Amino acid sequence: MADTAQATLVLRNKVGLHARPASKFVATAAKFQANITVRHGHRQANAKSILMVLTLGAGHNAEIQIEAQGADAEEAIAALVALVESNFGEE
Repeated sequence: MADTAQATLVLRNKVGLHARPASKFVATAAKFQANITVRHGHRQANAKSILMVLTLGAGHNAEIQIEAQGADAEEAIAALVALVESNFGEE
């Protein structure tokens, strides 16, 4: 059975998951083999697809849920949590 990990986070950076922060999020997710999904409200996206992540419309102070399934799921979630909590290295 595949490993599963998840986290719920609040986007504290000024623009949320748009443009540069979204590209950093997708680039980080792409480093892992796990299938990673990010949710905001009723929308869900493949965390490795920049276009899908941008369609979430997750702005400043939005709550997102990240779920990863696969052998490196825990590492993927840890890396994405660290990225979001660092405000994408921008602030």
